[in-house]
Order: sequence, then structure tokens, then C-alpha cells
Amino acid sequence: MWKNPSEYFATATVKYFERHKGEVNSCALSPDCQLVLTCSDDSRIHLWEAKSGTLKQKVTGHTGPVKSCCFSPDGLLFASSSHDCTVRIWKVDTVDCLHVLRDHLKSVETVCFSPDSRYLLSGGWDHTAILWEVQNGQKLKVYQGHRDAIQCSAFSLNGSYIATGSWDYTVRVWILQNKGTDKILEGHKSNVSCVSFSVSGMLASGSWDKTVRVWNPRNGSLIFLMTGHSGWVKNMTFSRDGILLASTGYDKKVRLWDCENGRCVKVLKGMMEVVHACAFSPDGTLFLTGAIGLYPAC
Repeated sequence: MWKNPSEYFATATVKYFERHKGEVNSCALSPDCQLVLTCSDDSRIHLWEAKSGTLKQKVTGHTGPVKSCCFSPDGLLFASSSHDCTVRIWKVDTVDCLHVLRDHLKSVETVCFSPDSRYLLSGGWDHTAILWEVQNGQKLKVYQGHRDAIQCSAFSLNGSYIATGSWDYTVRVWILQNKGTDKILEGHKSNVSCVSFSVSGMLASGSWDKTVRVWNPRNGSLIFLMTGHSGWVKNMTFSRDGILLASTGYDKKVRLWDCENGRCVKVLKGMMEVVHACAFSPDGTLFLTGAIGLYPAC
């Protein structure tokens, strides 16, 4: 738990959630900050009480490593994607599986909800991203163009764009409302591992080339090139107010960047393992990390 992250970072408490039997690939905080969602190479999803660290549910159904998980913005659902080539949509209150989405041909590496919780985007090793309708599980559109696996995806907070990052070293920005043209953002020298939109509309991408780049998605221009990680950048997220960008990497460090000038303002060094995942709470008072060492911490 980190105190007032928009102003400064100070360790208040550290809580470990230790039950997974494989690497933790993704973690998320519920919109009301009451629940923590984690997924792992052990093919399971765990749902925890954030305050107590109590494991509420072990969610099973996937038959391969679970690569990504997220809550819907309305807090009613969560979604997961897996190496078993499926995406699943679940109810939070009962953990019942509502839909199993099967149109990907290879491992599904990323999944994310639209800001209004009506749509879901998934992407994976088959080089495609698929837009789904959440209510009925219907496939709405397939996005093609990447020349290699899609590793990450995100919706802009105004619902106008989606972004996908790929092992072809590019980020693609896809227009959802038929206003403008799709963009290809080039500059990374290796696989793109994570993408994230800020509340102001900036798009950040992290890469195995150890850099974070911040873009203007409307015109494709580069705003900041952030260097400092000594290992692959694995994940990143903006604070809710858009003031900070947190990035995690294989150097076992979390870096906090000032989004007004692109400078690193804090390095969190107390990680014992490679940090695979990170998330800010919606109110900006909590910061969560998930590590290769089989447990997440906050």
C-alpha cells in the first residue's frame, strides 16, 4: 500500500497474497477497491479481499496458463484470457462463467473492457485482436494488420480508440467511431509488452527494448521517450488523475514517471522478483504489483 501516490510514494504497509502455484501474470483492483483479482500460470484465477488479504474464490475453468485478467468498469464482471485459446467472462458476485469466447486460434495474451463495460477486446498469438459484445458474447470485429503476436491492448478512456502492442515492435491505434484513420506507431526496437491510456488521452507503450514511450494517439507523434529500466519493461499503468505513470520490469524495479515532463520521480526497489503486473486503485491511494514469485503484493 502506497500513501498519496499523486504527491509522493511512501510505504504504509505491504500485504502479500500467497496462494498461486505459478507465475502471476496479471492483477487488478476492483473499481470499489474491495477486491483484488490475480491470474497465474497455474491455470487459475484468484479473487481476494483487498483489505484482509483473504482468498475469497479460486476460479477454475481455463485449461492452460491464464495470461490476463481485468474487472469491468462497472464492477459487475471480470474477464480472463488464456493459453488455452479462450477468453472467459465471469460474474463477480457468484464467479459463474457467463461466456466462453473461442475464436482465437492461438494463446490469448490480453483482454480489456471498454469504459462503458459493453465491449471486450482480446488479442493474442494469432496476430489478431477481436472486439466482443459483453452481453451476448457475440464477435463484432476482427482487427488484423500486426505481423506478429499481440501482447497487450487498451481502450482509451473516452472510448474513441483501442491500442494494441505487438511482437512486431509496433503499436497500432484503431479508430472505433469512424472519425480519422488508424495509426501505426513505430520506434520501439523490440517487442511491445504493454500499452496504457491516460485520462488526458496520452498513450504509453513499454517494450523489451527497456524503454517507455508516450504518444499522442490522435496524430501518432512521440511526446516522451523514457529510459532508465535495465531490463525489459513488463507492465505499466497511469494513475487515475494522469499525473503519474508507473512501469515495471525485469530489473525488479518499479519506476514512477511525471507525465508533465517525462522525468522519473521515484524508483521502488524493494521487489524480490521480476514484477509482472501493476495497477493503481481508482481513487489513487493504492498501488498493486504482481511478481514472478507466485504472489502479488500491495
